[in-house]
Amino acid sequence: MKKGYIWRRLLRSLISILIIMLIVFTMVYTLVPRENIFFEDSTYRKLASKSDDKTEYVYSTWQKLGYLDYVRINDYCLTLYEAGSPEMGQAVEPDSPESQDFVRIYTEKGYTVAQYEISGRYYAYKDIPVIKQMAKWLSKMVVIDTIHSVKDANNPDLERSLKLGKTPTGGLALIGSGSVHKYLLYTDSHFPWLHQNFIKLNLGTSYPTYQGIEVLRVLFQPQGTEVKRHVTFETGYEADSAINFGTLQYKSIVDRMDKKKFVDNYANFETFKDQPSMVGTSFSMGIIAMVLAYGLGLPIGVLMARRKDKLADKLGMAYIIFIIAVPSLAYIYLFRYLATSMTSLPSVFTTYGPGDWRSWVLPIISLAMPSIASLMLWTRRYVVDQMNSDYVKFAKAKGLNQSEIFNKHIFKNASIPIAHGIPTSLAGCITGALITESIYSVGGMGKMLPNAIRQYNNVMVIALAFMFSTIFILSVLCGDILITKIDPRISLSEKAGRT
Repeated sequence: MKKGYIWRRLLRSLISILIIMLIVFTMVYTLVPRENIFFEDSTYRKLASKSDDKTEYVYSTWQKLGYLDYVRINDYCLTLYEAGSPEMGQAVEPDSPESQDFVRIYTEKGYTVAQYEISGRYYAYKDIPVIKQMAKWLSKMVVIDTIHSVKDANNPDLERSLKLGKTPTGGLALIGSGSVHKYLLYTDSHFPWLHQNFIKLNLGTSYPTYQGIEVLRVLFQPQGTEVKRHVTFETGYEADSAINFGTLQYKSIVDRMDKKKFVDNYANFETFKDQPSMVGTSFSMGIIAMVLAYGLGLPIGVLMARRKDKLADKLGMAYIIFIIAVPSLAYIYLFRYLATSMTSLPSVFTTYGPGDWRSWVLPIISLAMPSIASLMLWTRRYVVDQMNSDYVKFAKAKGLNQSEIFNKHIFKNASIPIAHGIPTSLAGCITGALITESIYSVGGMGKMLPNAIRQYNNVMVIALAFMFSTIFILSVLCGDILITKIDPRISLSEKAGRT
């Protein structure tokens, strides 16, 4: 395969992702009433009797979420007078010359000018076009942490430097001062052992659910209760703590307890917990289910092809028809009922939690069942098709026995379309399984997108749409590359498909 082909495919993949995101942005910001985002917002409900405060909160929130640009008369007057001055107090009043200038200037700029109901003071707003919203979101997606990232007026003499050192747990580290994170690169005993905080993806801040928490932190932060162990802080102070030193971030104002533990302003941190993240839970469950599906589906499908129209084939087809015909919700509930009746396995994931292997058994098998049926069906179909090919008849005429023909020719050719789906199946492990995770009360990714849509968490919807579309589009490319490695005769860069 030529490198130029891969670059062209990557470019087309990028264009596809941008088109999908444009559609998502258009749907979220034009088809969904923007007032709906406040349905789950308790602060909004508390301001119901305070008209001006409610208006301020609504428009500030819309501006924060990218719907519009919002300007108050106070913001305009701050460019003219000092905050708290008598001139400032007079300028913001609705009958002042400054207010009239505000109305004129922002009307000319295309803004809609309105007044607060009680105070009568002016404010202006202007909707942001969808293309501009998307461009702004994309421009802030990649965040690079440098020694100049922290801008703190309370600490003008902040040292800005990079040096090699160690974390309090003994790991090697590249330590920054002036950066948001203290340890920009560090090692520890947790997989993947080498970690970095140099480059981060910023997919926005969740709202209204998980309010104020970054989307990626919602998806990737550990769940459950904190896991404490005895640690020694940088100051020499010892205590039982769940602190993850690798996550130390700059804190503008440190309190007395912070000074007791830390030698500088890097006092914000995340903690270790006893349960994996949503992504980690879904991926672990999905990858095991995928291995189980391929481990059973492929050999059974081959057996069905080699025993075509015999007992093994008929039993396999009965299972396939059952899985296809019966709604997944029904057969998963049926399987759970039968399994819990005959074994001591828990009916829900939360009974023993992710730390107990028994919690994983039924959800994994339930998740693997439809994949096993699909692989059995397609493997049987591909193998039967290859067994009836002319080259098999020619190989038999040359004197090759059935095993040689099957192992060297039939299975290799039949495995090509099956292998093409492996990257997509792997990608599906990250997105989670809504029905399976819901039935077994698994805290994974499956519930996130439908919940975000139902709760009008537009930031989460956009972030998940970007993640899922990127993963699946690139998985298709990986599948194409994989089949060229399995069968070098296939050349995706040639129009004919084969050289």
